[in-house]
Amino acid sequence: MNLDFLKALLSQAAPSGYEARAAAVWRAEAETFADRVTEDHYGNVYAEINVSEDRPIALMGHLDEIGLIVSYINDKGFISVLPVGGWDPQVLVGQRVRLLAEDGDILGVIGKKAIHVMDAEDRSKASKLEDLWIDTALEVEEVKRRVPVGTVGVIEQPPIEQNGHIISKAVDNRAGAFIVLEALRAMKAAGVTRRVVAVATSQEEIGCFGAQVSGYHLNPVAGVVVDVTHETSQPGVEEKKYGVAPFGSGANLSVGPMLNPVIVRQMKQVAAEQSIPYTLSASGRYTGTDNDTLALTRAGVPAAVVSIPNRYMHSPSEMVRLSDVQACIDIIAAWVGSLKGEQDYTRR
Repeated sequence: MNLDFLKALLSQAAPSGYEARAAAVWRAEAETFADRVTEDHYGNVYAEINVSEDRPIALMGHLDEIGLIVSYINDKGFISVLPVGGWDPQVLVGQRVRLLAEDGDILGVIGKKAIHVMDAEDRSKASKLEDLWIDTALEVEEVKRRVPVGTVGVIEQPPIEQNGHIISKAVDNRAGAFIVLEALRAMKAAGVTRRVVAVATSQEEIGCFGAQVSGYHLNPVAGVVVDVTHETSQPGVEEKKYGVAPFGSGANLSVGPMLNPVIVRQMKQVAAEQSIPYTLSASGRYTGTDNDTLALTRAGVPAAVVSIPNRYMHSPSEMVRLSDVQACIDIIAAWVGSLKGEQDYTRR
């Protein structure tokens, strides 16, 4: 597992629709081993082995992270923002932010009234995004010149490796983009002869749009989407609702009406044969991942979702266990490597 690559991915500022920095890191790594690497106008990046005219197997993990977009600057230079993706405003208070200004990044802090100047009613209220602001400590004129409406930003929080875990912003879902490329690398090393394309998709956090574009472009015969799921040993996450997926349990496979049962059965079988740890989680409707778009692209793509147990999702300090990341890589590479001849993914 190439941890330097993972940390480099996590360190980039790349919110939905502005994935270029993370895409450049992913592409540079792909170019060290893939047979062909390309990208499209929508921000998706493709790494391919065994280039041919055959319809490929597509592996998708999204590059984008949740972020913020500037909506207003007041006459004192305080910046108001809207969410790009789904934020809990409570985790934003006091965080440092990197604004992607055209003439160079600007760091700021998300401000809120100090507790000393709150009245009793204010102290009991949850923070709302419209009541927060970004303070750059720059003069008003410079803020208005350098940070126009539409400037995007992300939380400034570098990755930490500790006791076999990675803690960082953007784990959702740079870890998934990392996994699909590492699985492709493992297939290349193992001599897999099928056409396989790993895709670092864009704009998942605002509607899974990159998967629609890339899925239509590739027209894959089958697909695997890699994302994160809730790690279930943390306080407040009900196993009755989310399944049992604690740290150390390996890859999590989704089961439900939007998932292809043939691929899920094949993955379970190969995991048992190769002693790859995994758990199952039920999705009664859609999965909330790129799978939901991919499964409805063109004539419908049979696909599965492989997830990494993740704590503190959509926060500046998401946490995953590296052994679970490795299990996701292993189960995907083993599944593709186990396929013989033409496959029938008809539901039965």
